[in-house]
Amino acid sequence: MNILSLRNVVKQYHNHRAVDDVSFDVRSQSIFGLLGPNGAGKTSLIRIITTITAADSGEVMIAGQKLSQMSSRDIGYLPEERGLYKKMKVGDQLMFLAQIKGLNKSEAKKNIAYWFEKFEIQDWWNKKVDELSKGMQQKIQFVSTVMHKPKLLILDEPFSGLDPINTNLIKDEIYRLNKEGTSIIFSTHRMEQVEEICEDIVLMNKGKIILEGNVNQIKEDFKEHMYRIGFRGSLPSTMGNDDFKIISDHDDHVIIKANQGFSSNDLLQSLMAEGIQIEAFAEIKPTLNEIFIKKVGDSNE
Repeated sequence: MNILSLRNVVKQYHNHRAVDDVSFDVRSQSIFGLLGPNGAGKTSLIRIITTITAADSGEVMIAGQKLSQMSSRDIGYLPEERGLYKKMKVGDQLMFLAQIKGLNKSEAKKNIAYWFEKFEIQDWWNKKVDELSKGMQQKIQFVSTVMHKPKLLILDEPFSGLDPINTNLIKDEIYRLNKEGTSIIFSTHRMEQVEEICEDIVLMNKGKIILEGNVNQIKEDFKEHMYRIGFRGSLPSTMGNDDFKIISDHDDHVIIKANQGFSSNDLLQSLMAEGIQIEAFAEIKPTLNEIFIKKVGDSNE
């Protein structure tokens, strides 16, 4: 079952179509990447999913049910632009936000206490938000996003402002929540984080989807049959022909591209026939960052 399904979603602002006939599914209990350059339409789409605004046309389904204002209780949204009340005490603010999400006072206090203990921030209850550092505020914002135990968690640049230790802390909680059943949409410009965290992605540009699918399969589809070979000794002058092209030559390794129709086994056999003593052999696959740049560039032409 899909936690989220979009069909032909459109959002128009005056003369600008921010979301242009977008359709995709997010599998239940998956970690899904919603990607794109600035102005791609990601924020407009998230605002529709979270019921902040409505689509002009199309359909959005949450856990098999048509999206409604009540759906927001099943969603946790951590926006890139944080929205805490600076002069309000942390505990009072979280209690207020929890009750908006449908928790009673007893449930709210219990859930908030759980997260305060987990993050070892029990003494922050009576602190005002503007007394906290940016990283501390980020922790409070994360608690406000997950304390009502949402089915769908939408995280927009969740590690912004966090040091490496707290980044790992939040990352561990994301993995744990996902393992326990929470579906997660992850939006960021940091492609290395997407490669590490996400299973499936959608890449948008100018309101349209320009790439979607499983991360590993996408990298497989975009590979260029490049190999890094570590070796001992020196390459013979005859190495490199119509079948295989040397891209770069170093003291202890070489980058070789196999032309269309030739496999890694063909390359290995050719190297061994030349008497090269191979110490390492690995296929070079493109990074998501490289794929992102290529696809966005192509779609802008």
